[in-house]
Formats: sequence, C-alpha cells, structure tokens
Amino acid sequence: MASSSDATSSAGSTPEPSEVSESGSIPESPDGSERRGRVRLRRAAVMAVPATAVAAGLMILTAQGALGVQFAISGMPFTVTATNLDGEGFAQFGGLDQMAPGSPNEGDTGGQVLVVVSAIKKATLTKLCQSVDLGGTNLLIRAGEGSQKVSAVNLTTDSTELSGDASFDNIEIGNDASTLDKSHAQGPKGVFSQQADTVHIGNLRQTNYATTAAVFKLPGLKLSFSDKGC
Repeated sequence: MASSSDATSSAGSTPEPSEVSESGSIPESPDGSERRGRVRLRRAAVMAVPATAVAAGLMILTAQGALGVQFAISGMPFTVTATNLDGEGFAQFGGLDQMAPGSPNEGDTGGQVLVVVSAIKKATLTKLCQSVDLGGTNLLIRAGEGSQKVSAVNLTTDSTELSGDASFDNIEIGNDASTLDKSHAQGPKGVFSQQADTVHIGNLRQTNYATTAAVFKLPGLKLSFSDKGC
C-alpha cells in the first residue's frame, strides 16, 4: 500500500526520460495506472539495499545496536569453518556494516559492506577454525577440537558468504525483520528475514566481517601464524 509520503514523492519527483512524451508531458492513463506503476517502481527502488536512504537507515540501526555489529569493522574479511554448528533460536536478515572513516580497506565500497546477519541465541561449534589473511601469512585460531565444544550465547555473525549442509526446526521464511522473536536480534522494518527454533549446519564455512557474542567460550584455544588459512 502506497503511503502519503509515496504519493508526495511521486507528485514532486522529476520524471524519468522514458516517462516523458515528445511534447514534454507525462503520459498517464485515465485510471492512473501509469502513475501507480511509477510509484511501485520507486517503492521497489527504496527496498533495494544499495539505495542511499536505506543504507543510511541501516547505518543508524547498526549504531543503535539493532543490527549485529556494534563497532566500525576493519574491512578485512576472515574465514570461519566448523565441522558442525548447532543452535537454538536462529534468525537471519540483511544488514550493512560500516568501516572507520578513511579506512585504507574501503576501496570502491565507500566503506560499506552488505552482509547477511545470522543471530543464534545459544550455539555450539565443533572444531572451530578462524583465519584472516594478513598479506603473505594468516593469523589462525583453532578451538573445540577435543571433547569440549566451542559455545556462545547471543552469537551474531555478519557474513558475505555462508555454505554448509543445513537443517532447521519450525522455520519461518519471509518475516519482516523487525518482528523476529526467536533469537536475540531484530532487523529493520521492511527487510526480508527468516527464523527457526533450531539450526544445524554441517561443514560450515563463512566469510565474515564481524562476529559478536555475549559469551564466547573457546576450549583448547590455539593461536598461530600459518601459510594457509582455514
């Protein structure tokens, strides 16, 4: 349903070249279908994550802690793998992470990274590996390789890639991200999301830009430098 702001926007905006006739007027059918079409196109454009207004809104929500990350990211991606991840209270939605102003890693991104936010209220991971490429060498972290598993409370990851063999219990797909209630995090209103009571991912592999947790326990922690990452 178009809001009053949509109608105002459509009345006062500059028409696209394709919408203007040779005489300079804007063609419109008697029932107003052309105008409604333009409003729908504008609404679709607003929903696109790269749109300036949405990006600004996401940054504000990030700063307020509504999204996963609560700090300026370095802009250096890191890899996370685990043979198994089991979680209770799962949610997932789109987000936008922001680098520190003037970061040397921003390249042509403008300092912003489009991510998928995955939130798990309680999680355990088997044989966790995390690595970051420092340019010629990798900082490598391993944990949970013995009888004890890595555990986390209110775990949130901001990823650009995620793969594995996944299964869910009582999954809901297509929720408005602002209405999520099975995990500890919600997203912006109008953003596509999904949630489930439980999640299991075998052979997990992620490319992340940020990870946060209220509690993160790493039994058997080993930190080293290596020629190879995870």
